[in-house]
Amino acid sequence: MLKGCRVSGTCVIGLQWGDEAKGKLVDLLTEGKDLVVRYQGGANAGHTVVIGDEVYKLHHIPSGIINDGVLNLISPGVVINPPTILQEIEMLAGRGIDVASRMKISERAHVVMPWHVLEDQMWNRLVTGEDNIGSTLRGIGPCYADKIGRSFAIRIGDMIRDDFADRVRKIVAVKTKVLSAAGSEEVASLDAEKIIAEYSDYAARLKPMVTDTNRIVLDAVDADKAVLFEGAQGSLLDIDHGTFPFVTSSNASGTGISSGSGAPGGFFKRIIGVCKCYATRVGGGPFPTEQENETGEHIRQMGKEFGTTTGRPRRCGWFDAVAVRFTTRLGGVTAIALTMLDVLSELEEIKICTGYELDGETIDWFPSHADDLKKLVPVYETIEGWQQDVTGARTVEDLPEKAIAFCLRLQELIGRPIEFISVGPDRAQTIEVKNLELAKV
Repeated sequence: MLKGCRVSGTCVIGLQWGDEAKGKLVDLLTEGKDLVVRYQGGANAGHTVVIGDEVYKLHHIPSGIINDGVLNLISPGVVINPPTILQEIEMLAGRGIDVASRMKISERAHVVMPWHVLEDQMWNRLVTGEDNIGSTLRGIGPCYADKIGRSFAIRIGDMIRDDFADRVRKIVAVKTKVLSAAGSEEVASLDAEKIIAEYSDYAARLKPMVTDTNRIVLDAVDADKAVLFEGAQGSLLDIDHGTFPFVTSSNASGTGISSGSGAPGGFFKRIIGVCKCYATRVGGGPFPTEQENETGEHIRQMGKEFGTTTGRPRRCGWFDAVAVRFTTRLGGVTAIALTMLDVLSELEEIKICTGYELDGETIDWFPSHADDLKKLVPVYETIEGWQQDVTGARTVEDLPEKAIAFCLRLQELIGRPIEFISVGPDRAQTIEVKNLELAKV
């Protein structure tokens, strides 16, 4: 058999607006893998891994880092904030995890620089009200913008080259003019020499981990190694296919796996889409099934729906099967991981959005324009709640019959098999499903 003809890549992507508990699944699936590859996003991601009493909150570093013997990669599609990733490395070191021996960073990955944070803050002030896209203000968007613009971009590999200082001086000169013209009061903090000294220190500390990750990934493809790819954010935040302009700055759907990681598309054997049993969103933007009422608040409190990165309360609502079916098809998803089933356990009735009404017409597709999305009236189907604690369930048979019926209905609406059901935050609270159809109902 020729090299690279077999396919061993598994991908984990979010199917909603992020925060679907992807980190937990990545950690669970890491066992037996050779590589774990984070392929897009930046420090705006927040992945939480819970193992017993240990809770790990990760923003840059792949969720497979907790597992010894697995190499973790940060690939070219990620944008990196050096002080943030170094803080994560130090946090993990303090808990006995030697990141340097378990992780490599692509020299092609772009760097979030101080001017990107200032630009983010500036645009956030200038664009207010409903037009505010809800940025985390961490400079992610401006960094991606410079990546596309090319002229003012800095990659990790650039930081360890001799002309880094000259490059920073030239960029600061231009950015100072732009920010000053836009009325940025913080522009005085852009001291080129200070930035050079600070980021040269970061570069020295990161250098042992910096390499050409494309070579590692492609060698793994040729050797048919087991590779797990980890996405950040969620498919509805995809820059091209999400609820634009209320999106992130990278391809957060399955469409970004190959471009962000450097692995050829044919390598991906299994694409697992992760979705909550309800829906959440952080910041502005359309959210058809949002519940700004007691139900929404109940879900928020039961699910502890507050941002890992920002701490902001998440908006909460019912499961949107139309949106998830769209992102499932978009991402080439082969299986579903359903999370947070325990959060709905106290509700007498649970609603599922199965369609929309738009301008008097009933539709079963997800519109592309934010103005149309804002006008949608969800068409709901009501499912009887199970009102039993499910956090102790370890097999499908342990679940109440009504909970199984709910999962079966979601599986039918999404059109893909549910292979994992999460009933709590801990690694052990994940049920692997052989065939949901065979479960007792």
